[in-house]
Amino acid sequence: MKVLVANLGSTSFKYRLYDLGDPAEPLLARGAVERIGSAESPVTMRSDKGELKATRPVPDHGVAVSMCLEQLTDPATGVLANAEEVAAIGFKAVHAKGVSGVQRVDEKVLAAMDAYADVAPAHNPPYTRAMRMLLERLPGLPIVAAFETGFHAGIPEYSRRYAIPEAWAVDLGIKRWGFHGASHRYISWRMPELIGRTDLKLISCHLGGSSSLCAISHGRSVGCSLGMSPQTGLPHNNRVGDFDVFALPVVLRETGLTLEGALDTLANKSGLLGICGHNDLRDIESAAEKGDTAALLAIEVFVASIRHYLGAFLVELGGADAIVFTGGIGENSATIRRLTCRDLGWFGIELDPERNARAKGEAIVSTDASRVALWTVPTNEEIVVARQTRDLLASQEG
Repeated sequence: MKVLVANLGSTSFKYRLYDLGDPAEPLLARGAVERIGSAESPVTMRSDKGELKATRPVPDHGVAVSMCLEQLTDPATGVLANAEEVAAIGFKAVHAKGVSGVQRVDEKVLAAMDAYADVAPAHNPPYTRAMRMLLERLPGLPIVAAFETGFHAGIPEYSRRYAIPEAWAVDLGIKRWGFHGASHRYISWRMPELIGRTDLKLISCHLGGSSSLCAISHGRSVGCSLGMSPQTGLPHNNRVGDFDVFALPVVLRETGLTLEGALDTLANKSGLLGICGHNDLRDIESAAEKGDTAALLAIEVFVASIRHYLGAFLVELGGADAIVFTGGIGENSATIRRLTCRDLGWFGIELDPERNARAKGEAIVSTDASRVALWTVPTNEEIVVARQTRDLLASQEG
């Protein structure tokens, strides 16, 4: 079974093609279309047969997917005899009202995603547009949504609830749903393989443009720093993270912004960007090294929030067997790992400076004496979505 996994942005389409009929689950090809909707869109595709680079007009995501299928069947660089070899397209979907888990996309699922377009404004609108185009243009091809909230379905109700009226929680679904489910699920799969135990207590630190921590016990999520929306929890690259809603009246009164304008600022012009003017941690670390005080503050705010949730989840789990750093920042920033783990020896958490500095890929960065193992592990969200898509189709066929 060959599954195409799609990752959408508002003007981009990235994909990976896996062969899940092979026990090794090989990645057959990967590609991307950038600047969709512009006059010329960069198009790339890479497989064992070679690499393709081109510039073409791509008016919408539907054309991008059709072009992707053409590339995958190209006699020169393609890996498929025909497009019918693709069993399904899986999407790492984010949020939907009353819908979670893994779903075959239909109008009911799309309507549920539309209902939360304002809860996940950076994610839901481009996904639903692309899914509708695909259902129209490729009606025989199953489209599957693997929702980020699914991994967190087992979080205890006391950890899900806000202190709000019962009807808001029950009837409106306003709870701490948690996100980055594919990344945290992958860590829950991979760490037992690396350590050789299934009864692990883990804290998964997905740090990147969007960041979250997840407490995992025996392979199940029991807590996540993200709440009702992907805007919450840790500060993100340009999204606010945790924020007191009662500050909004002050903002509206003093700035003259509308509620929509204030929410746009919180969703697109806040986070690390709002503090220091940069939204890429590499740029922020570079500026901090040169003495930029705003960049230094952004790093301190980010690390303080990581440590806040790290402490909370150590208590929730009653200790941890391992803390895992993943995501672009978690895997690559020795500085963030060092600052996060400083002065935690009392908890049995000891970072090895030399291991931390040279860590690449899957690596232990704790000392031999550390009671809690510290790891860097590259996540693989796409293989998670591919497997979930395969399993859903198999269950429906059954």
